[in-house]
Amino acid sequence: MQRTAVVIGSGPNGLAAAVHLARNGISVEVREATPVAGGGTRSGELTLPGFIHDLGSAVHPMGISSPFFQALPLGKYGLTWIQPPTPLAHPLDDGTAVLMRRSLEETAEGLGADAAIYRQIYEPFVKNWDDLTVEILRPLPVIPRHPLLLANFGLKAIQPATVFARSNFKGERARALFAGCSAHSMLRLDAPMTAAFGLIFGATASAVGWPIPKGGSQSIAKALIGVLESYGGRVITNSRVDSLGELGDPDLILCDVGPRQFVQLAGNRLHESFRRALEEFRRGPGIFKVDWALREPIPWRATECFSAGTVHLGGTLEEIAESERAPEEGRVPPRPFVLLSQPTLFDPSRAPNGQHIAWAYCHVPNGWPGSALEEIENQIERFAPGFRECILARSVHGTADMERYNENLVGGDISGGASDLKQFFLRPTWRRYATPLKGVYLCSSSTPPGGGVHGMCGFHAARWALDWLRTRK
Repeated sequence: MQRTAVVIGSGPNGLAAAVHLARNGISVEVREATPVAGGGTRSGELTLPGFIHDLGSAVHPMGISSPFFQALPLGKYGLTWIQPPTPLAHPLDDGTAVLMRRSLEETAEGLGADAAIYRQIYEPFVKNWDDLTVEILRPLPVIPRHPLLLANFGLKAIQPATVFARSNFKGERARALFAGCSAHSMLRLDAPMTAAFGLIFGATASAVGWPIPKGGSQSIAKALIGVLESYGGRVITNSRVDSLGELGDPDLILCDVGPRQFVQLAGNRLHESFRRALEEFRRGPGIFKVDWALREPIPWRATECFSAGTVHLGGTLEEIAESERAPEEGRVPPRPFVLLSQPTLFDPSRAPNGQHIAWAYCHVPNGWPGSALEEIENQIERFAPGFRECILARSVHGTADMERYNENLVGGDISGGASDLKQFFLRPTWRRYATPLKGVYLCSSSTPPGGGVHGMCGFHAARWALDWLRTRK
């Protein structure tokens, strides 16, 4: 008799888990509560007809890096990666921009006196990116396959971003570039481990780029579903699961949900210690997100920004550090660090002829009920005077809106939980993704290796679930 599995949630991790199970002969059904599958990789007309925005993620250096995604024929099912000429631009108040280019050498050349140290830091990671990816996208603890490479990375990564930047870089440009990449951690930059994000996102630029999916991030979900269906699996939308008991008796249940949602699904079936561990799981800051329909491209003062798919708006290291400290203190600074994507400069299919879209967010306290719209648009105007005159329409999403869009984004947290030192190593299911319930596993971004569109949480959970299933007679 064929073994069966139900996956709850159709985000990238849920779909990755389903694909791995299906290609190993398991009959898989994915249950999705919303009308459209994809979780954090959905796209739609948020503002005006013909303007296709990303509801969640937009730029995917870890998606193109994912060892699991690389092993799948996603291109056969419609996924095309578009590589902007410049992965990242970081404009400054002097009218110039620091550029993170596809060439490590060209990036270094733009950093003046810091060129040599920048090359020295990043070259081992860029040259060995595939090996490093295998290490950082595996659950811990494990025996490393590339111990010297991982040790070199780990000794740098464990440092606070502010300490690392000030001790290695002399100039404002390199420090600002590193701070912006480190701010993807959604932690205050004087916290341990934040340098890891500066290293990872800096290395990806030259190793694999910061690509966008043609047609929007929904293309990732569509391709994963195409692969799943080729193995006989299926996704059922508008199919909410409120209790594990509704699912009958499949051999495996994998849950692409957060800890709080899993407690609700399991009800009184969990023992107290595990329930408490899930309830004590700490969420990270939320985001305040805005999407714009634009009559023309953003009028950047630094023209180098027109070649970049992603733009970091935050000024200096000191400004970004202040911005990332604020959410922990329950506030939003007047000049928040803003992450912005401008995909239609490189994918004109997502807006009517000659018009454009932009996507941006800043970090805010988890569950914050306020609006950061004015602060975000002021930051864009700071580096692109006249931006507001380009706006045809906007769609604004506070923390509650983000959670309504995807119940896993508790309080607007898009990272699957705070990625601080403790939770980086001790996610609630770090022992093989298992729960105390037989055959039930967690596979969301709240499990190792954490947030990002890479599917590795789902892949690892499915792999270990299969190992368990094979031990049953």
